[in-house]
Amino acid sequence: MSYDTAFRFQQAVDPSALTTLASAVHGLSAAIEDCRRSGSAAETDPAVLMLARHLGSVAAANGRTDSALRQDCMEAISDLRRKPMLVTLACRGVAYDADAKKAFHSEARKALARLAEALGYERGNHEIRSNPGGVAVSGDVILHSDELYVTVSCGGFSHNGEIMYRRCNGRRDYTGMRNHYAGIRELTNAGAFAAKLCRDLGLAVPNADARLVA
Repeated sequence: MSYDTAFRFQQAVDPSALTTLASAVHGLSAAIEDCRRSGSAAETDPAVLMLARHLGSVAAANGRTDSALRQDCMEAISDLRRKPMLVTLACRGVAYDADAKKAFHSEARKALARLAEALGYERGNHEIRSNPGGVAVSGDVILHSDELYVTVSCGGFSHNGEIMYRRCNGRRDYTGMRNHYAGIRELTNAGAFAAKLCRDLGLAVPNADARLVA
């Protein structure tokens, strides 16, 4: 494979085509990668330095002050901390991101374990399992008991929501009865969602948590 080693210098001299942040970042990244391939030091390469300065000018053209941007960042951090990680992962998606996918499955398993507890399930009368699927999908995390089947995925059910639940006849029943859907946020409140399942599917309210009927 041949490389145009002069291209990064040409682009640095005339970066007029790099008019957006995305294109300027791509140009800078490509120049750094070209330095790596050619054995040059990116930290002192004139093309890299000029493209980095161009990136700064493109960002500055936004017109917002550093203090305003810093305030927006702090508000974003605060907002993310208020949201459960499961919701954040479901909203951003985890396809083609192995680490995010692993975190999603871990958080979904924890949420389904809390749901099982709210439903009064005990060890041995239900199971929680994962189906990772391929790299292009989130896969599914499943709670399966003798009467209930719940599966959680990222956008797996389109506009219907990320959760599908239905009654079933035993843990070998993988088709069950009519499907119901819910958004991922409902799973973050185990007690309220357990109550919803009991109402929608006609399940018995566990004696240990009679407040679910409220």
